[in-house]
Amino acid sequence: MGERGSAPDPAPRASAEGGVPEGGRGVAVVSGRGGVGEGSAGTFRLRGRASVFDGPSDFVYLPRDAHADVASAAGGRFALVGARCERRLAPRYGPADAVPVELRGAGSCSRQVHNFAAADAFACDRLIAVEVLTPGGNWSSYPPHKHDEHHPGEESRLEEIYFYEIAPHGTTPGVGYQRVTPSPAGKTDVLAEVRSGDVVLIPDGWHGPSIAAPGHDMYYLNVMAGPDAEREWLIRDHPDHAWIRATWRGRPTDPRLPFPRTPEETP
Repeated sequence: MGERGSAPDPAPRASAEGGVPEGGRGVAVVSGRGGVGEGSAGTFRLRGRASVFDGPSDFVYLPRDAHADVASAAGGRFALVGARCERRLAPRYGPADAVPVELRGAGSCSRQVHNFAAADAFACDRLIAVEVLTPGGNWSSYPPHKHDEHHPGEESRLEEIYFYEIAPHGTTPGVGYQRVTPSPAGKTDVLAEVRSGDVVLIPDGWHGPSIAAPGHDMYYLNVMAGPDAEREWLIRDHPDHAWIRATWRGRPTDPRLPFPRTPEETP
């Protein structure tokens, strides 16, 4: 669990002041551990994790207009996710063991979701953020879906960012693919080869699949926000592919899930 106390060794150090004007932010651990210092709230210590495939991490929420430092004595990689917002909420620590973990899909469409800042899991003003892990060879973010129009109770307006980490196989770097196709509300059309550290921006459009190449597990961090009055994640499946959900009924989840795997299961 998180603790407040003196800041860790200040080198290396990064400022969390920049980024989204007038926005609320989350500090998520990609790998490593460190501390987040925020004014009157003191320092939140992050236990972190060795890699994105080692289960959920703890995280810190920073309020609108906050000034904070992120520091790590041993080095680490941290994602600063944020969105414009109106309310100033209190800075808070989110423990790893409180992150809801969900297995979605079945068979080759199986994936694991860490709902650390999902709309129904952690209070923010606008920000929604989750992590998705997909075993090598599987299709994730599937069927293609969208959230670029406001239809009460059916679809919410959310722009989205995907940030990827792809596991290597031995000395071979990982690779995956992301598809986005135009929707009635927008013209985004993307077929991207993605590797660790890559980002795909999705302001609109049907997005999916996210394809993990065989032998290369895929991780992506989803960051979303939109203008609707309710903070909710409501999606509409592409009508040509929505039928795939019915085929999952009664089928088992990929046996390689959940992450983290035991040493015997690691390829």
